[in-house]
Amino acid sequence: MNKKRDNIIAYIVLAILAVVFVIPLTWVVLASFDSNATLAVSAPNLTLDNYTEVLTNAANLRSFGNGLLMALGTSIFVVIFAMLAAYPLSRFEMKHKKLFMLSMLFMTSLPITTVMVPVFKIFVTVDLYDNRLGIILFMTASSMPYAIWMMKNFMDAVPLSLEEAAWIDGSGKLKGIIRIVMPLMLPGIFTIAIYTFSGAWGNFFVPFILLSTGEKYPASIMLFRAAHGSIWHISGIFHCLCNAIGHPLRDHPKMDVERFRYVRSGQRLVKGDFVICSSLAIYCL
Repeated sequence: MNKKRDNIIAYIVLAILAVVFVIPLTWVVLASFDSNATLAVSAPNLTLDNYTEVLTNAANLRSFGNGLLMALGTSIFVVIFAMLAAYPLSRFEMKHKKLFMLSMLFMTSLPITTVMVPVFKIFVTVDLYDNRLGIILFMTASSMPYAIWMMKNFMDAVPLSLEEAAWIDGSGKLKGIIRIVMPLMLPGIFTIAIYTFSGAWGNFFVPFILLSTGEKYPASIMLFRAAHGSIWHISGIFHCLCNAIGHPLRDHPKMDVERFRYVRSGQRLVKGDFVICSSLAIYCL
């Protein structure tokens, strides 16, 4: 009797949680078909004009293409590199392997904001600033620790004896990975690819800082622009930060000062803003 009562209570709690999660999603779906959407969930004035406007706008389609390019490129690179990095961790005995794995897991907890100032400086130096390939490479590098960790665990589930049988038949290690290991861990590969794709597709912070050309913005930034009208381009602040920590970028061909002097409402980055940014940088150091 007590077990039945506990099950009823558990189902009631789960139902309440489900309703809490479903209501916002319901609002998103209904509002997309509503010509006069509000913050309240209500019966929409059904129309497809919202979808028509979004899908026929050239800027929106370009941003979708940019986002798809960055997300797909990041997913492909992450799967390939994580597979190659996870193989020796899974198949070979190494000294301090556990410490190495725990270090990778720790790196996944580092906030992206802690590395963006040096990354910005590096991207400008190596001419990867305002380059979509640079965005793909950076998001690939930042996604690798968790991807390697997951890939290694999926690879552990594939018996080594299957590879050894392939080696006896004359297969090399690379061919064994492609023909034996990968087909048996396809669920894991797709899990990592989908996880990486979703993170890269919705990534706002990295492209916002490392891109300055509107034609290269992904959908996440275009959504912000649509919601707020204009963008306070944070690259100007990073320009100040790099100057403050002793890495002036003023003379770099990519660092035209005028390019970074616009903020929201059309205001310019004035001397006072530079002093504030420099003070913050010195304070952070």
